[in-house]
Amino acid sequence: MAGDWFVYIVRTARGALYTGITTDVARRFDEHRAGGAKGARSLRGKGPLALVFSAPAGDRSRASQLEWQIKQWPRAQKEALVRGELRLPDAS
Repeated sequence: MAGDWFVYIVRTARGALYTGITTDVARRFDEHRAGGAKGARSLRGKGPLALVFSAPAGDRSRASQLEWQIKQWPRAQKEALVRGELRLPDAS
């Protein structure tokens, strides 16, 4: 369904974490791994990449909100989310 958005985190070969949103996590991750025009520029040449987290985020607006929030977090908090020790913030 078009309203089903996800937030996801990709880890680069050097350990950097990239956060994004999509309606199809597998397709989007494949685009990032391919390193072409459809993948995020900031991930090109940083492979191998690993998809380390994904979760449903509701509609696009909510997904964008979550993406922004996660990007503000310190690395330790993102790592806790990846390990399953933290949950995504509830809708406000």
